Amino acid sequence: MFCVPSTAIGTIMNITKGGLVLFSANSNSSCMELSKRIAERLGVEMGKVQVYQEPNRETRVQIQESVRGKDVFIIQTVSKDVNTTIMELLIMVYACKTSCAKSIIGVIPYFPYSKQCKMRKRGSIVSKLLASMMCKAGLTHLITMDLHQKEIQGFFNIPVDNLRASPFLLQYIQEEIPDYRNAVIVAKSPASAKRAQSFAERLRLGIAVIHGEAQDAESDMVDGRHSPPTAKNVAAIHPSLEIPMLIPKEKPPITVVGDVGGRIAIIVDDIIDDVDSFLAAAETLKERGAYKIFVMATHGLLSSDAPRLIEESAIDEVVVTNTIPHEIQKLQCPKIKTVDISMILSEAIRRIHNGESMSYLFRNIGLDD
Repeated sequence: MFCVPSTAIGTIMNITKGGLVLFSANSNSSCMELSKRIAERLGVEMGKVQVYQEPNRETRVQIQESVRGKDVFIIQTVSKDVNTTIMELLIMVYACKTSCAKSIIGVIPYFPYSKQCKMRKRGSIVSKLLASMMCKAGLTHLITMDLHQKEIQGFFNIPVDNLRASPFLLQYIQEEIPDYRNAVIVAKSPASAKRAQSFAERLRLGIAVIHGEAQDAESDMVDGRHSPPTAKNVAAIHPSLEIPMLIPKEKPPITVVGDVGGRIAIIVDDIIDDVDSFLAAAETLKERGAYKIFVMATHGLLSSDAPRLIEESAIDEVVVTNTIPHEIQKLQCPKIKTVDISMILSEAIRRIHNGESMSYLFRNIGLDD
């Protein structure tokens, strides 16, 4: 695992005032690695708590130490059983609330259901529902990382700190890709162009955008603007209303805007889950002359057959952070590399607990980052 070397932050990480309790809400032991790293950096021990599933699949939480009047930080990394993960968090937050904790801060590096943050045809905005549930349970502050859409922060009525993983990924590029100066940052779709532009400007590299791929699930063709049903009876429409019809979209053939011939292509995105679009982008880039292909993403969900497909693909390396545990996927695919982001989460916890400004963690971060 690639770890960012300690800086001046690391030398003062364990300086915290009393009254801090650190819990992991995961019943799955494989999800506790990040919690242990954070506790080690803070110089504190993990709080004593039992989280387990009853035979009937109900979640039970038993806090085994006093939290009265203390700042409680609950670290929850998302497992494959995402709904159980959510219930573990909600029950633990409520247990701390009823035990008179001073404040309850959720540390959720990957916010689940973040892709369901827009109205779909006769659907719902599930991330808004989840935010309301967390606030109702008793959460007083949220620390997360690289929300799929920054507007999700507005779903909460509590403070939200949306940290960024890009400094760690940029450092990986500079230190682990020897000839990165011959690279080009690639957006696999126009929707990812802003993120790619941010990486390219910081690394002083060129940018390329792949356009014309098959329509994805987040297209506006399936959002709420198309929810009213088509009128079957034309006569039912008032004759004075002549509403112009929107011309349907037609995807052009796949094109790459930018030169990737004889270059290293670095595809950047926030989430890599279903890898089909990444594999298609890699094939297109290979055809256009790219001789090495890297994929950089903050959250590596890597569901289903993703490790096998990556191993058999034209992608040379997939770099993700440890916001989500993926040790099993790494055993299946040696191309998957991990960047440790426990340092910034630890510093965020320390600053919130000590009542210090969080602005240091958001230096040089613009609206498009």
